[in-house]
Amino acid sequence: MSRSLSTYVALGDSLTYGTGAEGEGRWPDEVAAALGARYFNIAKVGATSRAVEQEQLEPALALRPDLVSLICGANDVLESVRPDPEAFGERLDRMFGRIRAEARGPLVLTATYPDLSRFVDLRPRTRRRVRRGIEDFNSACREVAARHDALLLEWAAHPKTGDAAYRAADGFHPSPAGHRRAAREVISALRVREEAA
Repeated sequence: MSRSLSTYVALGDSLTYGTGAEGEGRWPDEVAAALGARYFNIAKVGATSRAVEQEQLEPALALRPDLVSLICGANDVLESVRPDPEAFGERLDRMFGRIRAEARGPLVLTATYPDLSRFVDLRPRTRRRVRRGIEDFNSACREVAARHDALLLEWAAHPKTGDAAYRAADGFHPSPAGHRRAAREVISALRVREEAA
């Protein structure tokens, strides 16, 4: 793979932090190793998109990365009785815009989330809210990614999402095998992007 991607910064929530694969190779670790890149994972467990913007974005910009993964939004849905996809889209748009403008125009990578209501014990009404919230947030993510020419991985409807082998013991986060699968897909997408450039 091209050595032009020399500094990689990962932003987001527990998916990027690596819950479920502690000490066994989180997906961003595997991506950085494949790139041979200088690497910083500043994602935080429980981070909302607001927390990513307020707490992670500035440190990321200071590192002047040429690859940024920014995946967030699930906690916005899970922690609110009225998830706001419009506000999420505006926040994501600001973050992508700042990354592009202030960090030498790096490649930005993001992803959609699978239906998290499948993996959490919820009451029917809450399950419907979470399912709809994830769908709406994924739609907002797609729109912003297209506007900023970000690399978008469609994990929303991945056929292996519900496979027990890819779920951690909590039934919610990816297992080590799930992280390895995600890393392979990210690396493949980066290669395709490079070949098309």
